[in-house]
Amino acid sequence: MNHKSQWLTSLLVMLLFSSLRLHAQDTLRITLPEAEKQFLQKNLDLLAEKYNIDIAMAQVIQARLYSNPNFSFNGNIYNPQNKKIADVSNKTGEYIIGLQQLIRVAGKRNKEIKLAETSTRLSENRFFDLLRTLRFSLRSNFYNAYYLQNSISAYNNQIASLESLSASYEALKTKGVVTLKDAIRIKSLLYSLKAEQNGLQNQLNDIEAELKILLQDNKTWFVSTVEKNDALAVSFKQMKLPDLVDTAYENRFDLKLAENNLLYNQQNLALQKAIAKPDITLGAQFDKRGSFVDNASFFNVAIDLPFFNRNQGNIKAAKISIDQSKVVLNQQRLTVENEVQSAYTKALNTDKMLQSIDPAFRDEFENLLKAVSENFKKKNISLIEFTDFNESYKNNILQINELQNQKMQAIETLNFTIGKTILNN
Repeated sequence: MNHKSQWLTSLLVMLLFSSLRLHAQDTLRITLPEAEKQFLQKNLDLLAEKYNIDIAMAQVIQARLYSNPNFSFNGNIYNPQNKKIADVSNKTGEYIIGLQQLIRVAGKRNKEIKLAETSTRLSENRFFDLLRTLRFSLRSNFYNAYYLQNSISAYNNQIASLESLSASYEALKTKGVVTLKDAIRIKSLLYSLKAEQNGLQNQLNDIEAELKILLQDNKTWFVSTVEKNDALAVSFKQMKLPDLVDTAYENRFDLKLAENNLLYNQQNLALQKAIAKPDITLGAQFDKRGSFVDNASFFNVAIDLPFFNRNQGNIKAAKISIDQSKVVLNQQRLTVENEVQSAYTKALNTDKMLQSIDPAFRDEFENLLKAVSENFKKKNISLIEFTDFNESYKNNILQINELQNQKMQAIETLNFTIGKTILNN
């Protein structure tokens, strides 16, 4: 088997394998709202992150609780005078009863509550930022899949036409009407288109794999469906960059995360300073007969003397964390501004390019393809002109699909960078 035959065999095997893999799964036509609904209900990354919010809320409950009182009982194990075991009787026994309560000072409990509440907000910020990221991935992959499917379908007309033409040329070649070179040229063009289509199918397979993870369904082949895409007609010129940046400041949860992280560290510093002030332990004690008098009662007050440990290390660490958080917050603000500006600029450029294309161009080109194919069969145009036109048709159709996809990607990227869906199909 020569090299060319091996290449053709490999191509046919790949096409057959892709076809079998598609038919082995259920096919579901799905719109973007339906995909988002399934994503919100089933995505395991979101569900796992949501548990962190519940955990943080439980920590708030814990922070609100007061310290438990401490009860103690000391009893006589053995009375050597009476030779009694566990002698705690009123006449001859001995026992001591104590009760203590920790009194926290400097507002430690309230500071811990505020810290736990801020920690809950941090968990919520992480959840919604993860939601923003995963939703962008879903919507981006949805449109990538949609336009790849369109591009793959665009090859079908050409491939069907060339298959018919190739079969005709094979028959004419055996009769000596056309040359072997022309028949091979047609067949080569056909195989080239099939190989390119298979390459796009492989790209689609990779995107489908990501969609399956996002939608938590590895048994279904999802076919992206866009019933009416009004977003392609939207112009970005009416949007103002400062307004978009302000919207991002209000809606970007990674920015809110940085802001709340600074607040958390400020609250933590206040708590660490409060911890430096020693708490007070109040208590009462009853001693049956072991003190200077029988049935002695005592009032206890205890406090740590802050001679050595005044929580200096934790206070210093909290101050450094505040300085660090300020740097991170400034960096995050700059990142938000740059991302919004970059997304806005790309959106303008993509929109400008797409607006320059006549909406009727694609239909006219497809009609012209049919006419060219008919004229080639009638020998009105040469093989070179036919193949050049086929190549031009393919490139233009792919470019139109790519430009439309780029605009939808620009819309989704802009939505992602401002943290809010302001444009939708």
